[in-house]
Amino acid sequence: MAISAKMVSDLRAKTGCGMMECKKALTEANGDFDEAVKVLRERGLAVAGKKAARIAAEGVVDIMASEDGNTVAMIEVNAETDFVAKNESFKEFVRGILKTILDKKPSTLEELLPLQYMDTDFTVEGKVKDMIFTIGENMNIRRFVLVEGTFATYIHGAGTTGVIVKYNADEAAKNNPGFADFAKNIALQIAAGNPPSYVAKEDVPESAVEEEKEILLKQIANDEKNANKPQNILEKMVLGKIGKFYERVCLVEQAYVKDDKMTVGQYVAATAKEFGGSISIDSFYLYERGEGLEKREDDFAEEIARLTGQAE
Repeated sequence: MAISAKMVSDLRAKTGCGMMECKKALTEANGDFDEAVKVLRERGLAVAGKKAARIAAEGVVDIMASEDGNTVAMIEVNAETDFVAKNESFKEFVRGILKTILDKKPSTLEELLPLQYMDTDFTVEGKVKDMIFTIGENMNIRRFVLVEGTFATYIHGAGTTGVIVKYNADEAAKNNPGFADFAKNIALQIAAGNPPSYVAKEDVPESAVEEEKEILLKQIANDEKNANKPQNILEKMVLGKIGKFYERVCLVEQAYVKDDKMTVGQYVAATAKEFGGSISIDSFYLYERGEGLEKREDDFAEEIARLTGQAE
């Protein structure tokens, strides 16, 4: 069967694959459009495997709430370049995963990957591989979280940072018209320049506190001014400094970004009193895109030389 330019163009529009790949698939499928799509998808699994070792530290953090507003999901999906992260088909793909998470409520990535992706024939894992083939970059689902209850969310920088804060609040507080703004302010606090690691002092593991005390003790002991001070005095000096550690790592101990005359904890207490109810911060989740991942470093001069045949 003769393969027309329109057939190739239609297949390319459907799959996003190159013109030659589409023509080869249509030829192999004897002009059957659906079969050609299947051929490309099957090849995509092999292509995805070859690209799996390539660094994917860009991408997007996105958040979606359920229609009833009682559940929210946050996800980080990585790709190789920021260009792909801004691609509408990639963003729609991520939103589809969020919808799947909200619908199926998996607890782990291992539970998520074999689930049906939306109303397609793909599993979530299969859809990832199909997207790798279609877009031409390695990508992966790094992590997700599902939160139920009373919450606020914040996305910064078109998906570079995402925050979910869960609250314990009674009806008087939740029904106050100002609660949404209050809740959003806490989310903004977490996404600010010094993100916390814990909600309150009691959440900090003893091992982390002891490690910080050891560091402080060594810092103090190494200061020549303290050379002749006895050990018990040095230890008291450590206790005087440990408060700064809590101010850095505990959300409720931090200075409130919109009014540094009060802590976040004081802001929560003042708001609860104003609303005539009770409010506490239960937990929070902070995703920073690519955090801790190896970044891709391209040598563009070398790449240009290679493409132009001038590489040594």
